[in-house]
Amino acid sequence: MSNVVEKFLKYVKKDTQSSENSTTFPSTDKQKNLAKILYQELKDMGLEEVFFDEEYCYVYAMIPATDGGKNKEVLGFISHMDTSPEMSGENVKPRIVQNYDGSDIILNNEKNIILGPDKFPELNEYVGKSLIVTDGTTLLGADDKAGIAEIMTMAETLMNHKEILHGKIAVAFTHDEEIGAGVDHFDLNKFGADYAYTVDGGGIGELEYENFNAAALEVTIYGINVHPGEAKDKMKNASLIAMEYQSMLPVEQRPECTQAYEGFFHLVHMSGEVEEATLSYLIRDHDREKFEEKKALSVTIADRLNEKYGNGTVQVTLKDSYYNMKEKIEPEYMFLIDRAKARMEELGITPKIQPIRGGTDGARLSFMGLPCPNICTGGHNYHGRYEYCCVESMEKIVELLIQLAKN
Repeated sequence: MSNVVEKFLKYVKKDTQSSENSTTFPSTDKQKNLAKILYQELKDMGLEEVFFDEEYCYVYAMIPATDGGKNKEVLGFISHMDTSPEMSGENVKPRIVQNYDGSDIILNNEKNIILGPDKFPELNEYVGKSLIVTDGTTLLGADDKAGIAEIMTMAETLMNHKEILHGKIAVAFTHDEEIGAGVDHFDLNKFGADYAYTVDGGGIGELEYENFNAAALEVTIYGINVHPGEAKDKMKNASLIAMEYQSMLPVEQRPECTQAYEGFFHLVHMSGEVEEATLSYLIRDHDREKFEEKKALSVTIADRLNEKYGNGTVQVTLKDSYYNMKEKIEPEYMFLIDRAKARMEELGITPKIQPIRGGTDGARLSFMGLPCPNICTGGHNYHGRYEYCCVESMEKIVELLIQLAKN
């Protein structure tokens, strides 16, 4: 078993699920358990400036230069420790499917949970490879523990092979990326990099410097409850008004109807009774103008319903989460994309430069002054029970990180 796989299997067994309902940093204390493990491993490897921020759950470290100070710029690599709130990360049971033959993979026979190419056709690209899968009851955690394992293996390799010449390499692991709070307290000075890559992408070859502009929308509807037998001209059913709000959003702008650069309104949670109902949405668009239009529409719909049912019936709260890093990368940092593309091609990896239909810590870091595009980890189907990761991809990505460090 290769080092990167061994590390990955160790890390995914630590439950680090973040929580959208928490007001603490990190959102869940259990994320610190993995942070402490990574901190100690980095210390044991001999990295310098190893630091665990116990209050905010960041891990920082520096791989010392071996090129005699020839390269003055510091390159960084970042991955996040938390897993998605959308599915449990507790008691993950990973297993390796050796020499995948292209057929259905039975994740859980008892529950009839099957990972197959009919639903996930990209599996056809991995015939003959080894895949790490779940038992169908949890997510796997390749997002982003595959990235962590790859960075850690790169660090271990560089520390054990001082003949590989490179400048200083900064390493950091963040928390709460999945809930948009991953860099709320990130210390750029302590990290010490001039530019960086997040290792937080998907299949082998992904290389990304464009991402969604993102906002969270909370809609609260207040109704009036009276006995249904006396409801005529009195009752105001909040749940029905919530359904009406949803019906006024464009159907073609739902996630399941969009691709590439198309944005969406994603209803992620709803609850309601007669007196009160709530709707929670993610608003996404790569185009900043269209993004602002979507936010404006969410307010306009509320205004129309308030005109119909009375002022104060529908209240909306909007909070921007992150913006498209393209605004920061394109002007003067496209060399980061060119370098990664060239190193991929040298390693026989086909670069897939495409927009992220999501976001990364790198998006916010780019706006904080640290240019930070995103590269692949080798995983697929993140945030759910069908998540898997390719062993050969992970091993190749470690090679890619080493080559980027050298250059």
